[in-house]
Amino acid sequence: MALIDQVITERYALYNGDCVEVVCDLPANSVGLSVYSPPFCGLYNYSSDDRDMSNNATYDGFYAHYEFLVRQLSRVTKPGRINAVHCMDIPNPGQKTGYHDLPGRLIELHARHGFDFQGRVCIWKEPLAVAIRTRLKHLQHKALVKDSSGATIAAADYLLIFRKRGENTEAITHEGGGLKEYYGANQVPADLWQYRDEPEQSQNKFSHWIWRQYASSVWMDIRTANSQSAGDGRKCKAILSYKDARDPDDEKHVHPLQLDVIHRAVQLWSNPSDVVLTPFMGVGSEVYGALYQGRRAIGVELKESYFRQAVKNISEVNQDMRDDNAIGLFQVAS
Repeated sequence: MALIDQVITERYALYNGDCVEVVCDLPANSVGLSVYSPPFCGLYNYSSDDRDMSNNATYDGFYAHYEFLVRQLSRVTKPGRINAVHCMDIPNPGQKTGYHDLPGRLIELHARHGFDFQGRVCIWKEPLAVAIRTRLKHLQHKALVKDSSGATIAAADYLLIFRKRGENTEAITHEGGGLKEYYGANQVPADLWQYRDEPEQSQNKFSHWIWRQYASSVWMDIRTANSQSAGDGRKCKAILSYKDARDPDDEKHVHPLQLDVIHRAVQLWSNPSDVVLTPFMGVGSEVYGALYQGRRAIGVELKESYFRQAVKNISEVNQDMRDDNAIGLFQVAS
């Protein structure tokens, strides 16, 4: 395995190298949860490295490359556990309209390697913001008035949920009555706080309210900026720092996966003793989210500038947790 750099502690291991090579070296049935956002072939190129999956010239080449990873993820994931994959429909390259069904192809690929598709969450995005960021002409208002047959919708983000076949021998039970932290923008109703520490799950209305937000097939309450507080009064970050990770020739698309999405995946589908894996670490969001909630984590990133930023971001997690506690971790907004 040709590593460029690594940082290993008792709580996490970060590798600057090729994700397929690193995951091949992990023990079988050792990962409790994988959560990640793969490269979106045909939309962005992250580097000129031949090992970078975003550099494939065709979709067929991308899926053949990506399949090596999925095969290894199936090997290292514990039976009955979850791989959560963030993705989106991709605008067809070289065409004025239309989308490539990336989620559908990922579902087919995972099914071939021992995963059952458990469903998908749609993560809402503001259409104007998408139009500005992507410069897609068919999302602009002038497309509507010119010929609306060529106008179309802003593609949503999706979180695809795959469960490795087999029996989960370590139940994820959320001891103590259920969920105690809410990651999202909606305000937790004030009258539910009295139930937060209720040990009987059937009576814990605080946890029931959070579960209704998470169990929805559409998440419209994901925070997108650090100026937004969580709906339970915490000041926890919404996204990690990323601008310093950009190389001079990078495209201007670098947007880390929102931490609310990661926190929910970690909450729902892992135990505190589990190892959470992200093979496309980027600037460290998935590792940060796992550590913030007391899990252990493994992250792999090929691009050196992203790896350096991830190391910095992850080094701040303990201080961020102390800061959140110092201001009152569960203050109710007045």
